[in-house]
This record gives sequence, C-alpha cells and structure tokens, in this order.
Amino acid sequence: MQHRPLWLTLAPFIFLILWSVGYSVAKIGLQFTDPMTLLALRFGSVILIMGVLFVVIRPPLPKTRADWLHLAFVGFLLQAVYFGMNYYAFNSGVGAGTLALVMSFQPILVALIAPLWTKEIISRKSWIGLALGLAGTLLVIASRTEIEPPTLLGMTFCSIALLGITSGSLWEKRFGLNHHPVTANLVGYTAGFIGILPALALQDSFEIEWTGTFIAALAYLVVGNSVIAVGLLLAMIRVGDVSRVSALFFLVPPLAALTAWVLLGEIMPPLAWVGLAFASLGVYLATRKPRDV
Repeated sequence: MQHRPLWLTLAPFIFLILWSVGYSVAKIGLQFTDPMTLLALRFGSVILIMGVLFVVIRPPLPKTRADWLHLAFVGFLLQAVYFGMNYYAFNSGVGAGTLALVMSFQPILVALIAPLWTKEIISRKSWIGLALGLAGTLLVIASRTEIEPPTLLGMTFCSIALLGITSGSLWEKRFGLNHHPVTANLVGYTAGFIGILPALALQDSFEIEWTGTFIAALAYLVVGNSVIAVGLLLAMIRVGDVSRVSALFFLVPPLAALTAWVLLGEIMPPLAWVGLAFASLGVYLATRKPRDV
C-alpha cells in the first residue's frame, strides 16, 4: 500500500486556514478599490509570478488541445466566475453572513450531482456528515450576524458564484489531469484574467488607494489564496472524491468567524462555538473514507 505524501495529508488543514482567512482579507482589500480592479491586480500578479517560474523551470505543457481547454475552463470557472461574482456580491451590499449561507450549499450540490457526473457513490454516513456540516454552518452564521434580505442583483451574483465553484470542482474531477502546478496556475489564471476583461472594459475608473494595508491584503490574496490554496484545492479534487473535498467548505464560514474573533476582535457567541463543533463533526464524517475490508 502506498502512503500518502505528507503535503497531501496536511493539505485540508492548510487549505481551510488560507481560504478562511482570505474571506476577510478580500473584504479588506475591497475597501481600497473596486472588485474587478482588485481581481485584475490579483490575477495579473499570479500570472507574472508563474510566468517567471515557467521560464526558469520549463515545466511540461498540456499534451492535447482538450487538456488545454479543460485547464482553462476550470480556471475561468474558479477565478472569473466564483471570485468575480463573490466580489461583486460584496460590492452590491450582500452581507458576509448571507454570502456564506449561499456558499454553504456547494457541498450539497456537489453530492447531488457527483453520482451522475463522476459515478461517485455518496454513503449514508457522508450524507449525515453533510447535514451536520450545513447545520453547524447555519448556527455560526445565525449567531454572529443578522441575515439581511439581499437585493435581487446581489442574490444573482451569489448564485452565479455558487454555480461557478460547483461546476469548476465537478469539471476538474472528471477531466482534470495532474498538470505541473506552474503550468496549471499560468493557464488557469490567464483564463480567469481574460474572463474578467469585459467587466474591466465597462468600468469608468480604476482608482486604487495604495496603502500598507492594501498591499498586504493583495500579497496574501496572491500568494495565500491564489497560488497555495487554489493549488491545494485542485490537487485534493484530483486524488480524492469531489464530494469529500467539497464538504470542507462547511468549515469555511465557522473558521472565518473564528479568524475574525482572533484578528479583529469580532464577537464569537457561545452558539457559534456549538456550530463550529457541529460543522467539524459533519466534515469529519463526510470526508472520512471507509476502512478497507
């Protein structure tokens, strides 16, 4: 039996921390510029870094046109659609609790579609875990913020973002290959950058308030979220069941709340701790693989 490499064993924990912290960092970054300008800076920085690494390392390229298209399509769905619509939702006045609530349905959608799309079998234990994870997430959100009625435009952005990350995860599981991370990031983020160009063209201005806080937020979004977290997410999807990987997203809102409590001093009520425990138990049940017999 082959042992899992250490980085893959640690991948879920590293991914959850980086992704959850990035949720608050993105909101901080949007205080200094508009959504598409922030995304353009983020994607452009990743492309620049990956371009330099590509010249130095010379990693292998996708071998067929289909491989190129699959890699670009996943990048478009995750970068332009998911992140772009999330940022637009924030900018449209959608509260963090509302957005987190909508995104919490991603593991449920994946579990419903995966058996048809990838022939993946969802066990009864996994369904119980998914239900507990959703319940825990709802408890955290309900305890920390009032879920305000979003505008129709804001809810549209949330829904498109949800479809983006759900479709990207399922597409990567069915068609994704184990590409070199430099190649995957370079192609994926180039596709994402091209995908936001129409929105950039519609903007009247590209004002940026260059402060130390904004530069630090941008650096985190580029390195922590875009390079490391997204890379780990795609790697976990390729080597595991997509429904189990998607179940990790139940822990993002609770961990984001915990991060805000530690870093920003936001209140973490007792009910939120209960929700975090429920979500953790649910993710454990949904992601734990059955023992071999």
